[in-house]
This record gives sequence, structure tokens and C-alpha cells, in this order.
Amino acid sequence: MTFSLVARSPDGTQWGVAVASKFLAVGAAVPAASYGVGAIATQAFANLAYRPDGLRLLGEGRSAREVVDALTAADDGRDQRQVGVVDRSGGAATFTGSGCNAWAGGRTGSGWAAQGNILTGPEVVDALAAAYEGTAGTLARRLATALLAADRAGGDRRGRQSAALLVVSEGGGYGGGSDVLVDLRVDDAADPVPELARLLDQHELYFGRPDPDALLPLTGDLAREVSERLGHLGHASLEDWAGVENYEERMVTGSIDPVVLEKLREA
Repeated sequence: MTFSLVARSPDGTQWGVAVASKFLAVGAAVPAASYGVGAIATQAFANLAYRPDGLRLLGEGRSAREVVDALTAADDGRDQRQVGVVDRSGGAATFTGSGCNAWAGGRTGSGWAAQGNILTGPEVVDALAAAYEGTAGTLARRLATALLAADRAGGDRRGRQSAALLVVSEGGGYGGGSDVLVDLRVDDAADPVPELARLLDQHELYFGRPDPDALLPLTGDLAREVSERLGHLGHASLEDWAGVENYEERMVTGSIDPVVLEKLREA
């Protein structure tokens, strides 16, 4: 009852899943990913055991095709299952059981697997694939763009309710303490996919890392301006203000991220 896209970034550093459905909190059921291992989407009459079992098999070095074959072969309910897998090398496989509700099906390409069931038609999966392959940028942005294109192409024929985006990257989490780079969910909304894209914008603002080539040295007139603005706001240091406003991931000693400077000026 869902459409999803599972993918590995072309440089082999990130894996992710984007998913939407007329289903409450789809992000709690469908996606799974592990850095250096792969990513999985389990849906239709979803077998949630596909997530840990599939990641374990991928971690053993199995290909995406081998993982899909192993999961479905061991499952008596396979006819009602749908699953997409991308492995550590970017190999992709998708499976749609014969008992899935129409329209149901999937496609694969280099580093991605797209699939869906109870869709308005094959144009939904086609839109997923075309938008993903035709979009530049980060894996998270490409996945979100593809999900929106599929949603606007018809999506789930029952309507809309939830959407989610999961991306893993080595040390990509907050403070570098985990590999979960992006984990965003819209659990119950009238139009969840655009809301998911808005959340990704916010995520990139607060948790994005500054571009080293764009950093501005905190010297001279700029240093005086920043100090004056911080004083007006009642903060003794840039780090103090940034911590309160949640820009700490963009802090670089001796410099200021232009994104942070813009927000300071707005404040």
C-alpha cells in the first residue's frame, strides 16, 4: 500500500530509502539502511522481519538479488509481499508478489530500486525512476525529489497519509556520533510528501555542514559586526548564540558560515 525508492549514492558513501503511503507512520514500518551494508524497503503486506534479516544477509556480502531471493523463498506469505534492496556495491533488486493489489510492480537501475502497490498505475514508479535519475544533488535531495514526482504522478490510489526519508552515511549523524544522516517522518498529514521536503530543507539548515570554501574569516569589519549583533541579542559569543538557535553543527573556529551570518543578521 506504498511506493518507495531505495538507493545508493553514485560515490558509494550513502544509502537511503524514501517512501510514501496511505498508511499511518509508514516510516516506522518500511525503510531500513546500514552504512556500508545497504538499504531495504519492505511493503505491501509488509514482513518487518525483512529489515533485520535483509541487512544481516547484506552484511554477509550477499548481493541484492540474493537477498531478495532468500527472503522471499523463506516466506510463505511472499505472494503478498513487496521488497526493494540495494547492496553495498550498488546492485539493486525488487520483488512484487503475485497477490499484491493492483497496480503493483517495480523497476531497477544502477544503484536504485523503485516499487509500489495499490498505485494509480505504472506511471508512479516511472516517475520515481525518472526524477531520481534526472536530479542532481545529495542522495537525500534526489530521493525527496523523486518521491514528490511520484506522488504528483498519482501515487497511492487510496490517497495520502504519511511519508519518510532515511539516509545513512559514515559519521553523518548529529555530532558525528552515528551513521544516520537523515531520518525524517511525516506520520499523519493530508499532503505529507511536500511536508517531508520542507523538513529536509530544515534539516539541511540546522544540521548541514558548512562549505569550507565559503567560510568567512572572523576578522576586521566582519568580526566587529558579528560582535555587535551578538551584544544586541544578549550573547557573549557566537558559539553561545548558535547553540541556543541550533546552528552548532555549522560552527567553525575563527570563521563564520554564510548561512549562519544570514540568520544572525535576520535575528
